[in-house]
Amino acid sequence: MLGIWDYTVVLTYCSLLSAVTGILVSLSGHGHPYIGVMFLLLCGLCDTFDGRVARSKKNRTKKEKDFGVQIDSLSDLVAFGVLPVCVGMALYKRTVFEVTMSATPDTVVFSIPVAVLIAISAVFVLAALVRLAYFNITVEETQGEGLGDKKHYYGLPVTTTALIFPTFMLLRYTLLLCDFDIGFLYYIILIIVAILFVMKFKIKKPGTLMIYFMVFIGAIEFFAVVLLKIFVR
Repeated sequence: MLGIWDYTVVLTYCSLLSAVTGILVSLSGHGHPYIGVMFLLLCGLCDTFDGRVARSKKNRTKKEKDFGVQIDSLSDLVAFGVLPVCVGMALYKRTVFEVTMSATPDTVVFSIPVAVLIAISAVFVLAALVRLAYFNITVEETQGEGLGDKKHYYGLPVTTTALIFPTFMLLRYTLLLCDFDIGFLYYIILIIVAILFVMKFKIKKPGTLMIYFMVFIGAIEFFAVVLLKIFVR
């Protein structure tokens, strides 16, 4: 059988499956952006620990290591490149639907033309692709996020989208309770994050405590979204 199928790549495969599921669910019907970010958070959780799981196997061959690097980047492109733009499009579809069905359809939302939204989405995915491909050829075993410096990232890691966009979506919902929709800002954030993907600046890598803190924040966001979907809308 082609490929590697042992435990070292299970989390990477789970991340990809979560991403694909999130994409399909997000874009189904009138759009389900909040369910999409739930799967994005799951992708982030899998990615946090997949490298550690892979490195736990002490006798990995070079082929297994190289396969791990490649499959991780391919999965990251789908999870943290494609899924966020699908969440954005789902947010657009859902907002248009809700405004159309609302008793006050004069509410102004998403004034950006659809063609512009699509262009921004495409550029975002391209920036993620370029970043991942670039680091794949410059480093062998740092998940595509280093330049030989073990203490810093260069540019914004694509995996940060697993916290950036869920946080935005929760903020957006909170402001909706005050009848203030900031949905259009999602695409502005997409542009900013895309630029940061490919800019060459240093970010100190988080230590173990910070990593677990971010996992904790992600878990809180996940359950907040779940409760939101169950009890609110």
